[in-house]
Amino acid sequence: MSEFTVQPLLQTPLVAAHDVHCRGECRHRSAEECAAATHLVFPYRGLFLRHVGSTQSVADANHVLLFNAGQNYQVSHPATGGDACLSLSIAQPLLRELAPTDLLQRRDEPVFHGQSLRIDERAQVLVALLRHSLRHGNIEPLEAESLALTLVCRSLGPRTTHAPGASHARQRLVDRAKLLLASDLTRRWTLAEIAADIGGSPVYLTQAFQQVEGMPLYRYHLRLRLAHALDRIADCEDVAALALDLGFSSHSHFSAAFRQAYGRTPSAFRQAALTRAS
Repeated sequence: MSEFTVQPLLQTPLVAAHDVHCRGECRHRSAEECAAATHLVFPYRGLFLRHVGSTQSVADANHVLLFNAGQNYQVSHPATGGDACLSLSIAQPLLRELAPTDLLQRRDEPVFHGQSLRIDERAQVLVALLRHSLRHGNIEPLEAESLALTLVCRSLGPRTTHAPGASHARQRLVDRAKLLLASDLTRRWTLAEIAADIGGSPVYLTQAFQQVEGMPLYRYHLRLRLAHALDRIADCEDVAALALDLGFSSHSHFSAAFRQAYGRTPSAFRQAALTRAS
């Protein structure tokens, strides 16, 4: 059985979108792979590590992964359950026009400097709306193209992204914290538990996480849980049960957190995802 399943969602001259599922059975580094074209990958379920040379990047729902054409990489799955991602390929001249020059190695071609960028809540919503709308067949190609380009602009925009900027040791410490959080999204972690598990003091971990991710650790964890809700909400009939399944204390607590992050209630988002993207 193949490690991957790939479902085409959209194919136009400008944009290609695929829903990619990986079983995640490779715990250690895989054999080297090479991207045929530059594309953006948005994890929306699960987690994996992407390795380029001696560097690594945690791929989770808070990030977009930047795959460069001709660049060798490896992946590993330290957490069980595999992963699922929305993969977007944009026509190269258009991507070069959309990408800020400070993210590119050269101005004349879309080859990115880093492996990943942290995205904001609005980008997460766009990922979910695009995927759900295409999967349910209730969006026209022109609207889907517009939504995809808006997602790319949002994901690469300097006001909404955050590129890691810290020492190698701090980044690896933060990566260990991310892996721990992803191992049980529903658990109500304490700072002391996380610090003890990954081998650092609570104060140092708090400072390192803020420096690397530009946000407090608790907020990062909350956004992972809410992104998981975005993944499941379109097929969920019982929002209250989903709230409890994701570790929220109540339906009202979940709805308030969802609305604060995404600007609409879970029910309103479900309505938008099942009818038409907006």
